[in-house]
Amino acid sequence: MTHAMLKGSNVPLEATTVRAVLRWTPGQGVPDVDASALLLGPDGRVRSDEDFVFYNQPRHPSGKVWRLGKKRVAEGLTDTIQTDLSGVEPDVSQIYLVASAEGATFDLVRSLRILLYDASEADGEPLLHFDIKPETGQETAMICGELYRRGEGWKFRALGEGYSNGLQGLATDFGIMVDESEATAPEEPAEEPRSQPLPPEQPTTAVPPQPSYGYPQTPPTTQPAYGYPQPTSQPAHGGYGYPPPVTPAPVPAGDFRLPPQGPQFIGR
Repeated sequence: MTHAMLKGSNVPLEATTVRAVLRWTPGQGVPDVDASALLLGPDGRVRSDEDFVFYNQPRHPSGKVWRLGKKRVAEGLTDTIQTDLSGVEPDVSQIYLVASAEGATFDLVRSLRILLYDASEADGEPLLHFDIKPETGQETAMICGELYRRGEGWKFRALGEGYSNGLQGLATDFGIMVDESEATAPEEPAEEPRSQPLPPEQPTTAVPPQPSYGYPQTPPTTQPAYGYPQPTSQPAHGGYGYPPPVTPAPVPAGDFRLPPQGPQFIGR
């Protein structure tokens, strides 16, 4: 028989290995949900950062708490944490089962439910289920329930406690040392060209810029339009593949000469 849990209620567990399944209904605008677990000592805090089982650390070093990953089922999407209660270290007194939706709030998550199964029964009915409803809707992480020791056995309590500062804020509250150096490292400011020293002036003998391939050097002071002759104040250059025009030497008065003939008129 499946127990329908109310917030704050608890039930003893006879199973020695349990599977805690978070389930929600996907849809347009519904964020993804991640399951994680915190193993706490008698003081209500983790013993080390290794007591945090989540997507970046999916298995506890003891091998007794681990993530099974996400699946699509007929009722929606699931993410699962499995725990071997009989093998959990004696100085772990409780295990929090957590849901998080980084970058989104739980008012957008539809039909969030935690179900607890006896992991020894492959197709068994859930032992219990608890429907999780955020109190404000602005929560980004929720403690759905807890597994805790009672005498020689274990019990489950339905919690539904929310955090508005995400999985990182929740984990920090229980003693996880979060390295914020990468997340909070300030970006390097963009360099402003005006704040940089101006380069020294080039000497007058500096090499002028290289011309385009196949074209003669254009004087740096004047850029004529393509296809037009150079200004008369500068020596003219020929077109691509042709020599520059030759200015004939001045002829003294009274010394008349025929213009030079082309090579086709020179006799052999």
